[in-house]
Amino acid sequence: MADVAVVAHSRKSFGGGLPELRRVLALAGVTDPLWYEVKKSRRAPKYARRAAAKGADVMFVWGGDGTVQRCIDAVADTDTAVAILPAGTANLLAANLNVPHDLAEAVQVGLHGDRRRLDTGSVNGERFTVMAGAGFDARMISDADRGAKDRLGRAAYVVTGIRNLNARRVRASIEVDGKRFFTGKVSCVLAANVGKILGGIEAFPQAQPDDGRLELGVVTARNPVQWARTFGRLALGHPEKSPFAKVTRGKKFRIRFDQKVRFELDGGARPASKKLRIKVRPSSVTICVPPGRSG
Repeated sequence: MADVAVVAHSRKSFGGGLPELRRVLALAGVTDPLWYEVKKSRRAPKYARRAAAKGADVMFVWGGDGTVQRCIDAVADTDTAVAILPAGTANLLAANLNVPHDLAEAVQVGLHGDRRRLDTGSVNGERFTVMAGAGFDARMISDADRGAKDRLGRAAYVVTGIRNLNARRVRASIEVDGKRFFTGKVSCVLAANVGKILGGIEAFPQAQPDDGRLELGVVTARNPVQWARTFGRLALGHPEKSPFAKVTRGKKFRIRFDQKVRFELDGGARPASKKLRIKVRPSSVTICVPPGRSG
């Protein structure tokens, strides 16, 4: 049996909880895994690095996208594979990779599924696997505190999103692979490594997490009516047809705002910044995926 580690956000629930995870692992022959529990996702990287240093072949990450992101940032470019146990609110990476939302099945994926080498992106040096955004989505995520998510689940993002539809835009200058792509006022800038974003919307239908490219979307909507039209195009899978959205793809993005703007990585809020340096890190992390979905 492979060397197994568990890094768990103890405030997250999934299936029968962490005692059930121990039982499921034991039934599979994993009786003494490296076991680390944290109460906040920002404390997870320390233990993820420790697990990798101790030679863990596979590391189960119990938590939401924020915990998964921080653990991947810690073990990228190592030999440790990450197995996701989707215990968060959105679980976007798990959804994009078809990781089952069933504890026993997700454990089987980690122990006996395929292993897929994926790209990561980085923003100012920190990795992400799903998306990074500034403006509207970052405000929406930041305003949906843990209490709101505990009470409302994914609906918390809807509530905070509605509150931010009239937020003031900021001026931005954006370069893609060294060439000027956009200059003007924006309400949201989103870089993505996968297709599905919050709400299960297929915002980037052509995205592949192992093609050595990142997707980029720029939204200029300034009021609820324009946002509604933009969301309509997103829901139909044609963001490029919206007059309030511009999309492209590339390896490196440089974004400069005229003032500090909040941004997020995989659903985790980060301090405001005037500059974002985003680039792809090809084939930099191994993720456990269901059999037959590694291509």
